[in-house]
Amino acid sequence: MSLRRVAVLAGDGIGPEVMAESLKVLMRAAPLFNLEIEFNHGLVGGAAFEEFGEHFPESTRTTCMGADAILYGSVGGPVAEQHLPKWKDSEKNAVLGIRKAFDLAVNVRPATVYPAIAHACPLRPEIVAEGAIDLVIIRELLGGLYFGEHHTAPDGLSARDVCEYTAEQIRRPLEFAFNTAKQRRGKLTVVDKANVLDTSRLWRRVANELAPEHPEVDLEFMYVDNAAMQLIQRPSHFDVIATENLFGDILSDAASVLPGSLGLMPSASISGAGIHMYEPSGGSAPDIAGLGIANPAAQILCGALLLRYSLDAPQAASAIEDAVAQAFANGFYTADIAPAGTPACSTSDFGDAVAAAITEGAA
Repeated sequence: MSLRRVAVLAGDGIGPEVMAESLKVLMRAAPLFNLEIEFNHGLVGGAAFEEFGEHFPESTRTTCMGADAILYGSVGGPVAEQHLPKWKDSEKNAVLGIRKAFDLAVNVRPATVYPAIAHACPLRPEIVAEGAIDLVIIRELLGGLYFGEHHTAPDGLSARDVCEYTAEQIRRPLEFAFNTAKQRRGKLTVVDKANVLDTSRLWRRVANELAPEHPEVDLEFMYVDNAAMQLIQRPSHFDVIATENLFGDILSDAASVLPGSLGLMPSASISGAGIHMYEPSGGSAPDIAGLGIANPAAQILCGALLLRYSLDAPQAASAIEDAVAQAFANGFYTADIAPAGTPACSTSDFGDAVAAAITEGAA
């Protein structure tokens, strides 16, 4: 057993509440799978601004640098207070600061419809019943339109945004996507707009160059407009989706609707430098902070992703994922996913149920 260090950045709003449940589950799983994990806490977002006058202070950067992985919560304050220095650009300064500092180039966002809470999925029951909805979107995170040249003419009558990719930038997320597909159902869909964009044609060329190295993966290409439609009409068609930054931003937000709540959506940002970050896809939800009703499932599942990708503990990761599904099957629903007329459990009750399911499973 070797000691592994995790930087814990709970952030603002419901961040500390759901983070407590994630740590509860990780601490329950660690001894069962012969893991020794040290959690080192740092401030980020509004919480950091209160003490340091900045959203991603040097002390937090140092904590992250000394870690094997970063477990991130949520950042941001009330909408009515976004103009205040504490909250202005807090999410941008915190998240983009960490992405830049640690070369977080590949984003991984799973979307799973759990059978026990299929009622929360907004799709028609017959679509959900067609097959298992369990997909992963791999998004390139540091290139494309967001990072190209941006220019508005002095007269304000025209503007230009440049989308640019190199083959090497594309290779990183595609390699990760091929390897992910091999660990799942063996199907990879590369989403692009190759009938119009040269950058998309480059994505296709790189994907076709890599495909012979991964013969066990079934590779297909799909235009982004069709992919958006198929995500709603035939979500069970997809296993792993890989795409560029802008398309991935849009499609992953669309896919986040499928499980029925952002409280069910974890994500991972994978670094070339080796320190990856794990964060839930939802926000800080300051309107429900402190009420004990937030859904901690996404933050708990972030812990599972951390075990899988940073600590090389796939069995422990799967145990947590199975325990989340078991908690749903046992009738533990937070308010965002509880069926009409069914009592909702608290944030801590759900964390307790997941932790208990891991213990039972390991026994």
